[in-house]
Amino acid sequence: MATGSELDRSRAAGGPALRRAPQGIDAGKRSVLGVMVDVVDYDAAVEKVVAAAVDRRPFILTALAVHGVMTGVSNRAFGARLNAFDVVAADGQPVRWALNLLHAAGLREWVSGPELTLRVLRRAAAEALPVYLYGSTARTVEELAASLTGMLPQLRIAGAEASKFRSARPGEPAQIADRINRSGARLVLVGLGCPRQETFVHAMRPLLAMPLLAVGAAFDYHAGRLAPAPRPMQRYGLAWLWRLMVEPRRLWRRYLLLGPDYLLRLSAQKVRLWTPAAPEPVYRLSDPPPV
Repeated sequence: MATGSELDRSRAAGGPALRRAPQGIDAGKRSVLGVMVDVVDYDAAVEKVVAAAVDRRPFILTALAVHGVMTGVSNRAFGARLNAFDVVAADGQPVRWALNLLHAAGLREWVSGPELTLRVLRRAAAEALPVYLYGSTARTVEELAASLTGMLPQLRIAGAEASKFRSARPGEPAQIADRINRSGARLVLVGLGCPRQETFVHAMRPLLAMPLLAVGAAFDYHAGRLAPAPRPMQRYGLAWLWRLMVEPRRLWRRYLLLGPDYLLRLSAQKVRLWTPAAPEPVYRLSDPPPV
């Protein structure tokens, strides 16, 4: 939570006026390389998700790291989908730093997908909101369900469905939505990896009157298949290095090529050598989403 002096500094620097409320910090969207990222903390993000679940209304959220931002930069169609999200939270220190550097946001913490998942699920358990799990492999989803119910005995998992690792066939998104609705779920966790999961939840938003959260590696973390970075590495923005050491063959291009490009573009936006155009939000997906 921002202090009074931080709020004053933010206003003096021309940044967003951070709102202090029981629901946390929520100062709206700001451009990070043309991707509209929310100045939002854990408390506000959780409140938004739970409110949408209680009200039974469509809502989509992703916790976006550098890879996701850069995918939105290089693929304007994907960037247009991201800019249609209800919430794009800053997942990782580099994205939080970007909000603070470019917009004097004063955010003191980033919104980790795995941690946000746990906080949302604690509220879901307390308020009797059943959850649907979608994505990853059958084994991972099974282990995830067992792990979550072990941590949160009150949590009701209404259903679980593994990814098919292909594009949807005609009518398939509606069939998936029907299965989710018939399960009695009030919110959906999606773990397909970026950018597949963002494309999926964006396409499913018109079909489901409930929140869909693209939480990526949270499935692997909470299933016990992936260890989080040590806290000192997280604090200094080195969670990416931990992931690179754990999965070098899969992630080396993502971190060693995208990272320098991100920093270069961020510097150009900061000194106003480059003003990135934010793609207009697109609310309907014409191509079949990945399932």
